[in-house]
Amino acid sequence: MRTLVLAGLIAIVASDVGGAQAKPRENDLKLPIGGTPGPLDAITDVAGVEVGHTTLISGSGKLVVGQGPVRTGVTVVHPRGKSNSDPVFAAWFTLNGNGEMTGTTWVQESGYLEGPIGITNTHSVGVVRDAIIKWEVSQKNVLQPWWLPVVAETYDGNLNDINGFHVKEEHVLAALNSATSGLPKEGVVGGGTGMTCLGFKGGIGTASRRLSPQQGGYTVGVLVQCNFGTRRDLRIAGVPIGEEITDLQPCIANNEPTPNSNRPHCDAANRGSSHDASEDQGSIIVVVATDAPLMPHQLKRIATRVSLGVGRQGGFGGNSSGDIFVAFSTANPKSWSSDSVTSLRMLTNDRITPLFQATAQATEAAITNALLAAETTTGANDLRIFAMPVDRMLAAMRKYGRMK
Repeated sequence: MRTLVLAGLIAIVASDVGGAQAKPRENDLKLPIGGTPGPLDAITDVAGVEVGHTTLISGSGKLVVGQGPVRTGVTVVHPRGKSNSDPVFAAWFTLNGNGEMTGTTWVQESGYLEGPIGITNTHSVGVVRDAIIKWEVSQKNVLQPWWLPVVAETYDGNLNDINGFHVKEEHVLAALNSATSGLPKEGVVGGGTGMTCLGFKGGIGTASRRLSPQQGGYTVGVLVQCNFGTRRDLRIAGVPIGEEITDLQPCIANNEPTPNSNRPHCDAANRGSSHDASEDQGSIIVVVATDAPLMPHQLKRIATRVSLGVGRQGGFGGNSSGDIFVAFSTANPKSWSSDSVTSLRMLTNDRITPLFQATAQATEAAITNALLAAETTTGANDLRIFAMPVDRMLAAMRKYGRMK
């Protein structure tokens, strides 16, 4: 990990990849989500995939546009790694379109994803897109003279000075260049730094599911930036966690410790009711990677099944939610060619159902990992979003007979 301080006193944590996770993950806890995780339980279990983050955190207290507080960043996914420019077959799907993912018109038309995927906050999509183009040009990539990067967003304006436009070109380049194939850091990191998910602190999460040898032994890896849903709807492995943990709602911070505890809390009188939404608000971006040899029309089917994983967790694709998903396959290398004919491998449709199941399971697991990894965060105007208490979540799982 590399920590820098730039002018303006914005702390940057780049290369947030590959370090030990400080908190248990869904696979560590043996949560009964289903399926068999890969070795890392991450999108990087799909060989070649690399993930990079740049995290921007600075300031506290009252929001001053242009100054902070800053709670944001950028996350990037390289389908074949930053040193391999070979495009991958891809497709995208939107459950509800109150959001943005650039470059998808060409993904749909061509069937290819021709570079890295960026994820950031709603008002930084443009700078991330432009920086990816600059990075591509710097790599002397000669696939084509133009670039249409895929960049997606979710809104972090409750915790972050989103109109201060703090994500800069150098932050994107740092994430692109620092990406690695290890276990990506999760929670309050990268594009997920300022996000809220199902009433708790959200952010970046990742997971994977591996099919049995009889099913082909393929891997499905998922990375999410989760910023959707309401507390009452939160489910994990079918257990109504949100109904069991009704306190720890978003609120205005009171830094006095709770009696008999050293943890700062929020006075009930200061509860931020405007942030305790009664409707499904916010967004989720999901990136699915697989090594199964799938064509674009099949990857469209995979991207669609992400919706089932989101629904298992408690998402409904509300009117103000941007739920946008992209799926790609690392199989069929060098299929993007100027030759008149190219040879491809394709999994038959009769064998694709286990990949659908793995996609839904890995999506639920990735969202759960984002919730497990996230830390309680206080941001703009002292709004505090609490982390999901793992001990109480586990108690609820036992109460409903889902764990011993």
